[in-house]
Amino acid sequence: MEIILKEDVANVGYKDDIVNVKSGYGRNFLIPQGKAVIASESAKKVLAENKKQRAHKLAKIKQDAVDLAAKLEGLTLTVGAKTSSTGTIFGSVTNIQIAEELAKKGFDIDRKTIVIKDSVKEVGNYNATVRLHKEVSVVIPFEVISD
Repeated sequence: MEIILKEDVANVGYKDDIVNVKSGYGRNFLIPQGKAVIASESAKKVLAENKKQRAHKLAKIKQDAVDLAAKLEGLTLTVGAKTSSTGTIFGSVTNIQIAEELAKKGFDIDRKTIVIKDSVKEVGNYNATVRLHKEVSVVIPFEVISD
């Protein structure tokens, strides 16, 4: 089933992408939730016109994301966590803690755009990926230390 996404959907695509999904997923979840519409010929024409009108705005948004990525490029974070005597963390470090540390440094980044590949359950060095735009992402190294 071919649909047009109205907003970013994780592991499916970004806003205004035309994607193929299984019909059950499209009809039972994406369309009723208002996240997508069926990609008919008229909907594709409307989408093309809207993309043309928004091209300038999107270029500015992408440039802002590139500028922010340049500022974040050399940044290293230190996250404190309560640990046992062996260095194992009680709980884990998540994207929420990374977003809070970025906020302390003056960067207001939504926690949903931060992805940590490995589960952080021990003291050490890790990497987090911040997806600022669908074409711009930056890897931020962070160190977990004992409080």
